[in-house]
Amino acid sequence: MSLAPLAELLQGSLQPGALITLAVLLLSISLFVWAVIPPEITGLLAVGLLMATGVLKPGEALAGFGSPALLTVMALFALSAGLFKSGALDGLRGLIGSDAIRTPKRMIVLLSAVVGPISAFVPNTPIVASLLPVIEGWCHRRRISPSKVLLPLSFATVLGGTLTLLGSSVNLLASEVSEKLGYGAFSLFSFSGIGLGVWLVGSLVMALLADRFLPDRGRDDDNLVGGLASGYLTEVMVPAGSELIGQSLHGSRLQRRFDLDVLELHRGQERFTPPLADRPLQQGDRLLLRCNRADLLRLQQEHTIVLAPTPESPDNADTVAGSQRMVEVLLPAGSSLAGSCLRDMRFRQRYNATVLALRRGNAVLRERLGKAVLREGDVLLLQGPKDAIRGLQANNDLVVLEQLEDDLPTVGRKQLALTIAVLSILLPGLGLVPLVASVLLGTVAMVATGCLRSGELQRSIRLDVILLLGSLASFSVALEKTGLAEAVARGLLNGLQNWSIYWALAAVFLFTTLLTEVMSNAATVAMLIPIAAKLVIGLGMPPMAGIFAVLFGASQSFLSPVGYQTNLMVFGPGRYRFLDVARYGLPLTVVMTLLVPLLICRQFGI
Repeated sequence: MSLAPLAELLQGSLQPGALITLAVLLLSISLFVWAVIPPEITGLLAVGLLMATGVLKPGEALAGFGSPALLTVMALFALSAGLFKSGALDGLRGLIGSDAIRTPKRMIVLLSAVVGPISAFVPNTPIVASLLPVIEGWCHRRRISPSKVLLPLSFATVLGGTLTLLGSSVNLLASEVSEKLGYGAFSLFSFSGIGLGVWLVGSLVMALLADRFLPDRGRDDDNLVGGLASGYLTEVMVPAGSELIGQSLHGSRLQRRFDLDVLELHRGQERFTPPLADRPLQQGDRLLLRCNRADLLRLQQEHTIVLAPTPESPDNADTVAGSQRMVEVLLPAGSSLAGSCLRDMRFRQRYNATVLALRRGNAVLRERLGKAVLREGDVLLLQGPKDAIRGLQANNDLVVLEQLEDDLPTVGRKQLALTIAVLSILLPGLGLVPLVASVLLGTVAMVATGCLRSGELQRSIRLDVILLLGSLASFSVALEKTGLAEAVARGLLNGLQNWSIYWALAAVFLFTTLLTEVMSNAATVAMLIPIAAKLVIGLGMPPMAGIFAVLFGASQSFLSPVGYQTNLMVFGPGRYRFLDVARYGLPLTVVMTLLVPLLICRQFGI
């Protein structure tokens, strides 16, 4: 085996700036992969280190925070919020939830055909958040497991996000990096020819694989919306006057009368585990129950138990079922609640709702709920007043997985909001107005016309995304400035010198795809574009060929739930297991690895 690639890399890395950059990159990759700290904090750390060590000047390191790409992303968040808040996309929700769609395969075809193109212009996260309750309701009515259609929903948005520059924040970041490196920025439809092929072929593969590769993880009364007949853990308390006082569990026939299991008993500082059948119960005892919603409500109505109070609300009164709602909510990617303990964040006081249960993927947590630390993708069962539950729909940290009355109400400004959004995209597409100017003016128009309130505008902007994108641009600048990108490219070029152009692009695409499954796709783009561009230039290809290979590789996340934020959003509601995603996504990844390089070669006449 030749050591030439390694020698080239070391030779280019001996300069102090290159060595520092390499060390910062390796540290950042480790933090991205192991998720020790949030990705945006890792990005800020890298920026700080590159400035502190003198590799980059402050103006170079921080240029990403004032870039047109970042401002465009911010404006897109606002435009999409205006569309959803105004009810402009109610027609889409009505189409997806229609009972005319009778089978999972037809639903998948519809999602690919409709949601995919919309994802080309609207950020993926709000689309999935809006359609999750609609699709879950459809599954419940049709007695179909949500696991048969929710993963295709995520994949459809991923495929559609590669149709235009606006389809993903990663596309805009790639455009900015390409421009900073001197290769030019992307137009709105620069890679639409490739994206169209990816969308069409990917949609076909998804539909063909659905019956065999998508699991059935429960339906009807066993799904999340319907109630998970035996899946919820709930902490309750024996109140004064309860019929359980002085009786044992066996004597009370509690477990025979209701479909529940008593897993633990807490009395003061004491904790008792099964067998518990013969232990007499006392006022104030806390019980950890596994039960469904219906039985929990019946027990509360009979004043047999009450929900266990939390420190911030010690005087928890009996819950009257008629004035309360039970709903599941999802912690989406980027939720500020992730990493927080339910008790420490004073959840009940903050949202006027009680957490009854927590589900993580296909597993139910066995720990006491007050001590549970939330993660992105968790599904919570909440109980609270109807007004409080309805108010959660405007919260960016939680997604309500159930259609409520007056859910996304139709308003008179829906046509106006749709017109503003269409013009914001059409004008730059015709070359009349720069893209960043158009979307900023569209944002102002949304607020000025009342389609979006100023408070909603502020809440719509994902600060974590902004910080991550703004900081990652420094990676590419450092790689180019220190010569590290060229050194790595020379090393790779020596290793690929006997490869055809097609297979070299396939290797770049596949490596990018695998890397984006374990770390931020934005970070992957920022790190690999400078290297890929130098590599393909050495192979006699236009630099855009390598940049497109990285761009599409970073956007094709089909192998893990953590590889893309929408995959994580559907993971819990679909009750998927980790390997379910890989099983359905692996054939799609193989097809894309073969297809994308072919389309790139065709576009550039290689």
